[in-house]
Amino acid sequence: MKKWYSLIDKVYTTQNLFDAFYSVKKNKGVGGIDGITIKQYEENLPINIYQMQKELKSGTYVPLPVKRVEIPKGNGKTRPLGIPTVRDRIAQQAIVNIIQPIFEPEFHPQSYGYRPKKSCQMAVARAKQVAVGLELPFVVDMDLSKCFDTLNHKFIMKTLNKRISDGTLLRLIESILKSGVMQNGKFNKTKIGSPQGGVISPLLMNIYLDEFDQAMRIKGLEIVRYADDILIFAKTKKKAEQYQRFATKYLNSIYLIINEEKTHITHISKGITYLGFKIYKRFVSIDSKRIKVFKDKVRQLTPRNSGINVIAMARRLNPILRGWSNYFKVANCKGLFKTLMEWIRRRLRMKRMKELKSWKAFHKQLRRVGHRGDFPKMSMTHWKNSCCFHIHKAIPLTWFDEIKLYNLQNVETGVLFNYYE
Repeated sequence: MKKWYSLIDKVYTTQNLFDAFYSVKKNKGVGGIDGITIKQYEENLPINIYQMQKELKSGTYVPLPVKRVEIPKGNGKTRPLGIPTVRDRIAQQAIVNIIQPIFEPEFHPQSYGYRPKKSCQMAVARAKQVAVGLELPFVVDMDLSKCFDTLNHKFIMKTLNKRISDGTLLRLIESILKSGVMQNGKFNKTKIGSPQGGVISPLLMNIYLDEFDQAMRIKGLEIVRYADDILIFAKTKKKAEQYQRFATKYLNSIYLIINEEKTHITHISKGITYLGFKIYKRFVSIDSKRIKVFKDKVRQLTPRNSGINVIAMARRLNPILRGWSNYFKVANCKGLFKTLMEWIRRRLRMKRMKELKSWKAFHKQLRRVGHRGDFPKMSMTHWKNSCCFHIHKAIPLTWFDEIKLYNLQNVETGVLFNYYE
């Protein structure tokens, strides 16, 4: 195994620091505890980069504590997120640029999280391929408790030291890990963990968990891992139980805790819930929980009593519809996309009815689109009326195309086979 002895000088090269800044800028994000935004940092970019280079070169660079915020998980609970300063994010990205190519080629091929040219969809495709193609229908679905927050610093440094012997760089990474957390104005030391939100944290997690991946490989086990979401495949339930015990013991030995409530053994016939998908033998669907979260988001963006008009609502909806459908289009969800689109259009029709206010304006709208004759005097406030024949005539499908509402029905679905390696 090759070891690298001199890397810090590559971290602080001018080109690498500028490249790191533009990567951080591309990912956007807010400022850390110093309140400096990406835009503010960029205003004096050459000076700021020179100062960072000087500190990294002299070994005087000291990372600031991360800002701790709580973000909702969707199940009523929250997840702690650590936000480093822009300056520290750039330093972390500069380190990642240099050490990721060292570790990346050696990672387990069935590790898909936070890796170049890897994706959730590829992980799901591989899981289906293993369960069905390799006839390993029993699956140990393992969940780690607060993985980012429980990474052992000594184990991280020991693992890094297997490939890196540059003491200055290793001390810099250790100082990032131990930089601490600021929450509600109070400083807390960080004795374990790497903040979820730090640029370097995903790579450190993969380096850390690759020890587990390789142990599974030596044991001859088929796994699929995306970050801390782990699937282990087996021929029989008895074998699955053996693999679960072995994996649990190994993960405990590297200071990681299994979430016993969420860890379980399932079978392909019952569906394997993974990364928002539900994998069956003959098809892949979308997890019902993800559909509920999506619909709740659409409801938030389409309130009928809002002062925002329908066209503005469509503009706000479009990024959500596009992103959600692009993520889940690999599933067999053509019918679901059609149903969801009909529901979304109905909500927007209801909003448009509220804008018309009365049946008189509704009649004018019908005549405006070319309809003639007598029309019913309908309430513009009743939800049941939003799907009736005359409302569809007044607000036809073509109208949604005119306001440029993103159409889920135009998305090609069921393309999981495109994601096989």
